[in-house]
Amino acid sequence: MVDISERELELPEAVIGKLLKISAESKDIISLSVGEPDFTTPKPLLDYAKTILPKATHYTSTSGRIELREALAKKLKKENKINLDPDNILVTNGSQEAILTGFLSTLDPTEQAIVPNPGYLAYIPAIELVSGHPVYVKLDEEDNFEFNPERIKENIDKKKTKVIMINTPSNPTGTVLSKSTLEEIADIAIEYDLYIFSDEAYEKLVYGKKHISIGSLNGMNEHVVTFQTFSKSYAMPGFRVGYAAGPEKLIKAMDKVHHYVTLCAPNVSQLMALKALSLPNKYIEDMRKEYDRRRKFIVNRLNELGLRTTMPNGAFYAFSNILDYTTDSFKFSEQLLKKTKVAVVPGVEFGRYGEGYIRFSYATDYKLIEKGMDRIEKFLKTY
Repeated sequence: MVDISERELELPEAVIGKLLKISAESKDIISLSVGEPDFTTPKPLLDYAKTILPKATHYTSTSGRIELREALAKKLKKENKINLDPDNILVTNGSQEAILTGFLSTLDPTEQAIVPNPGYLAYIPAIELVSGHPVYVKLDEEDNFEFNPERIKENIDKKKTKVIMINTPSNPTGTVLSKSTLEEIADIAIEYDLYIFSDEAYEKLVYGKKHISIGSLNGMNEHVVTFQTFSKSYAMPGFRVGYAAGPEKLIKAMDKVHHYVTLCAPNVSQLMALKALSLPNKYIEDMRKEYDRRRKFIVNRLNELGLRTTMPNGAFYAFSNILDYTTDSFKFSEQLLKKTKVAVVPGVEFGRYGEGYIRFSYATDYKLIEKGMDRIEKFLKTY
């Protein structure tokens, strides 16, 4: 039998996929693991979907519908202070495909991308899939998991480093990068002539701080690719629509690669995204306020239970320190699932520096979070 490629064999087995399967098969499990909004897509969008299906049965251009890219350009200018033409925007199958397409367009074999660690679990496999080399920059709990610009500089190889990957608000830590940190990273990109890939999937889910797009800073037009999605802010993960916005040369290269990866984002999803941009802010704000209520409860409760947890300022995750109990986050999560039927994600899933932590998602009904915390309290007493 013909062998599977070494590239595939070396990819990590994502625990989160197993958790999704287990959670779907058991009604007794309380899932505090999956990073997916528990809210249904806003009703006006679902009503609209019924009317557009006959109009959306064909391909669009690979870069996306022009009216959507025009609307996105206006959105980026108004909300993110990023001034780009529609031709500088590529519509994709969620922002994850956009990020993979970005790495396919920037990294040749053995070239490097700097990534935060702990960081979103798809960054490292995406880099490895294109035979690139991920370089980890450790994030420290005592610094609220802020990206340290000095550590970035220390890890740059002038010949091989091509990309700095940032994520704000962050998954799994919920950190919102400060303007001063973003300015220092921007200076590094200019000094070493690097691209910055800015994953801003949770841009609208921020609490008590302001989200700043690094692409809005002076001199960043030729250095930053901004990745955004409709999955989180509009509760549209199943529609698979995101986008990348950045330098024309790189966006054209990504569009070329995108053509051979997926051809185009679903037509119906693009029309839904266009409609979503016209919705009153109330729909997003209602979700954000409820996430905020859950955030305060779960973080305070976790700290009461002895699981040290920094209060996140964005996204819908709490990243808890379990070192007082164990250094094996996988084993801890596995036992928690088996004994209490509460699913969380082991911190090691987010990189080597995530070991000793577990991630909770509060994109779950408030009452289920309460129930889950009660189960965890009993579990910790006997651990």
